[in-house]
Amino acid sequence: MPLNREGVPGPQGKDWGPSTIHGNPKRGTGILNNELYIGKLVWNRLRYLKGPDTGKRVSRPNPESEWVIQDVAELRIVEHQVWDAVKERQERLAYEPAVETTTNYMNDRRRPKHLFAGLIKCGCYGGGYSMISKDLLGCSTARNKGTCDNRVNIRRDTLERSVMSGLNTHLMEPELFREFCAEFTREVNRARIERGTDIEAWRKELERTERDLDKAIDAILAGVPPLRLKEKIGKLETRKAELTDLLANTDEPPPLLHPNMAEVYHRKIAALYAQLQSDETRARAADTFRSLVDRIVLVPEDDKLAIVLRGDLAAILRFVAGRKNPAILSEMAVIDGMLADNRDV
Repeated sequence: MPLNREGVPGPQGKDWGPSTIHGNPKRGTGILNNELYIGKLVWNRLRYLKGPDTGKRVSRPNPESEWVIQDVAELRIVEHQVWDAVKERQERLAYEPAVETTTNYMNDRRRPKHLFAGLIKCGCYGGGYSMISKDLLGCSTARNKGTCDNRVNIRRDTLERSVMSGLNTHLMEPELFREFCAEFTREVNRARIERGTDIEAWRKELERTERDLDKAIDAILAGVPPLRLKEKIGKLETRKAELTDLLANTDEPPPLLHPNMAEVYHRKIAALYAQLQSDETRARAADTFRSLVDRIVLVPEDDKLAIVLRGDLAAILRFVAGRKNPAILSEMAVIDGMLADNRDV
């Protein structure tokens, strides 16, 4: 954007971008929606709250009945007919389907524009890659703000083929996955020992406790005065209840990863790719493909782009297991720790 290249600061000193100009018509944000330009000052359109999870300030629209509007004709710099023409065009662009879309326009708006839309990032400054023509993807920050020098583009179909090849060839390579299984087993066992959740030890102690209780009862039947065994029986009963509660409320250790999961993964990826070729199954297959990819980073090298594919390991394990929450994912904290310093799969 020329203003950024010329060093002209945008509102609040930030870079200029499309949202600075277009904003949100319903919230009155952005240059095209600022009613002060037609001599109308609007107060209390928004209220600001702190997000409970992030602590960041977020805006929420107030009902129109709570707005305070004041005419300030002396500040008008845009004629009403120009303003009305802009509003009419905004509504038309927002609600009319484009020529190439289907009749169900709202569904088209919700569906990603291409297979990996929203997942592709520029390796220079982290901006997104978006469609710049029918077939080409380019760095949005470089094109819209001019604050990135990455002008290397890539064909969408070329990128998709490369990513799908990477999903099949590089993610879950059998040998690497076997190494991961071994390391995973060691880490899980270590974590279990640290937590002191030795289920087998609890089971054995419970068996001993029950045997001791049986012996105490046999002693009473043999003539030992009950008062002499009362305290011991009370302690045994208390411990038995504790052990029973522990075993009832502790999950069984999850099944460890099996090296054959890598082969299963490759077979499922091949089947998924076949589903992408069918009109009936394409939408669901595309959603599944997207769930396996955490991020795609495009790094310019001379006049080409290196593709760095980052897979979502948790999603991959769910995908291979064939169910939403396989037991193995109860140990995902261990997996997160193992991958904290190496997120490239």
